[in-house]
Amino acid sequence: MRVRIEGYTVITKKLQTSYNIGVQANCKAEGVKTMAQKAHSLSHTKWMCKYHIVFTPKYRRKIIYNQYRSSLGEIFHRLCQYKGVEIIEGHLMPDHVHMLVSIPPRMSVASFMGYLKGKSALMMFDKHANLKYKFGNRHFWAEGYYVSTVGL
Repeated sequence: MRVRIEGYTVITKKLQTSYNIGVQANCKAEGVKTMAQKAHSLSHTKWMCKYHIVFTPKYRRKIIYNQYRSSLGEIFHRLCQYKGVEIIEGHLMPDHVHMLVSIPPRMSVASFMGYLKGKSALMMFDKHANLKYKFGNRHFWAEGYYVSTVGL
């Protein structure tokens, strides 16, 4: 028996049905993206690499508020845009930062974090000169970070 669902032909045996294609058809009708549609692509690669990253200011100071908070948000968006990294979700807490990012496979998490923390610190010290009295020597972020992969 052949069943036709919006461009998909499914050959089913008696008493067996294909629920996967039905789900894809329903998602397509409702405008919901399937996993294959959410994946990014390079020339020969389909990828979906999502990471939850947490990092803190030096001495875990509660410094991320008011003008510093808005500046950091703009800086993170600009730096991620330069590297082709998508910020899926982010939260700036007073003493740490949570980010859910999609990093391309051509870039390691360690190199991205070195770039993000290094450049954002320099940009913060350029924009807010009074930070040098609190942190000194242009070190805005603490060493290290937490990272974990995020599943489907």
